[in-house]
Amino acid sequence: MNEQLEKEQRFERLTALAELAEQEAAEAFKRTERIAERNQWKVIEAFKRHQVSDFHFTGSTGYGYNDRGREVLDLVYADAMGAEAALVRPHFASGTHTISCALFGVLRPGDELLYVTGKPYDTLHKVIGKKGDGTGSLADFGITYSEAGLLPDGGLDWHTIEASISERTKVIGVQRSRGYAWRASFTVEEIGEIVRRVKAIREDLIVFVDNCYGEFTELMEPTEVGADLIAGSLIKNPGGGIAETGGYIAGRRELVEAASYRLTAPGIGGDVGAMLGTLRSMYQGLFLAPHMVGQAIKGSILAAAMFERLGFETKPSWSEPRTDLIQAVRFGQAAPLIAFVQGIQQAAAVDAHVVPEPWDMPGYDNPVIMAAGTFIQGGSLELSADAPIREPYIAYMQGGLTYAHAKYGVLVALEKLVSSGLIVIKPYIT
Repeated sequence: MNEQLEKEQRFERLTALAELAEQEAAEAFKRTERIAERNQWKVIEAFKRHQVSDFHFTGSTGYGYNDRGREVLDLVYADAMGAEAALVRPHFASGTHTISCALFGVLRPGDELLYVTGKPYDTLHKVIGKKGDGTGSLADFGITYSEAGLLPDGGLDWHTIEASISERTKVIGVQRSRGYAWRASFTVEEIGEIVRRVKAIREDLIVFVDNCYGEFTELMEPTEVGADLIAGSLIKNPGGGIAETGGYIAGRRELVEAASYRLTAPGIGGDVGAMLGTLRSMYQGLFLAPHMVGQAIKGSILAAAMFERLGFETKPSWSEPRTDLIQAVRFGQAAPLIAFVQGIQQAAAVDAHVVPEPWDMPGYDNPVIMAAGTFIQGGSLELSADAPIREPYIAYMQGGLTYAHAKYGVLVALEKLVSSGLIVIKPYIT
């Protein structure tokens, strides 16, 4: 039998497995579609409320004074996030940059940042920094940092959290997504409980939520349950797969304004900043975001259902409610992890011929392998996957602007695992 025919037969067996997984996950798919539908309505209502028109897409140059499109975009985002105010700009280079602006905006020398959800995502470690590191980190400016580790089951350690809050503590940091941790992501309901409990200790504490990967995965956002400030990236969920760059900060008006001074300069804030032709894609990306997020989540549900049938451990399980895009699969060894990520790359419409390899990326503590065959560089609402090369060798898949692409990605990645002799599928097809 020739190699191409064998590959086609493997793919057919995997497609049969996918169909079984789809039947099993029908209710989870339906739940996801209903959330996407309601969030779509919410976004459209925000557009209508602020009378968005095509002249809002024109943009500005130079200082960008009186850019009505920029001003209305902020208002629409604030409404969609259930917040008093928002700052939405192409000038945010990444999610980490956006989070950094939010934290530097509200923290001052002598203040303390306390993360209550364990160690934050790798790229934030350099923002937190070490005293005297000379990089302009929080620590370099005399802002201290502490964290409360999670319990073995991934829950919050309230004994440590309550003991850690001091007079210096000003900001309570919450990372909604799992990042590179083998834990459940925090739901909006759980974030609301964090807000209630820390405010009961000290009402003036600012609760900041890194909302990356979480937007529109549930019916509410953290600002709708009391979070004071949230931040995220437009090349993730809220950009709808078409915003070419940027980020957003939303929350209490005075805190968003403080963050805007960090982005530009004190006294200038959000009143300037030419949008340079980005407005149409930002508006349209937000319009598309609820649907695109729903498509990506359905892809993650399918991935979990298929890998569980093949004996792998996943987080979350296919049947569990979702609060972010990320699907984690534990491989236990480096070889299948690398093969999986390379398989996701092979399923891309862009750069499918490229073979990703682990490398030392800036801001990460271990070599990282990334599959990112995306139209927007680093756009993780598009089908992508990444993993630090460290035990227990967990891959993190996210995105898929269409369910069909996410499904294809899972099938191609699994075919690569099978053809490499790393897994066997025949016993699982009944």
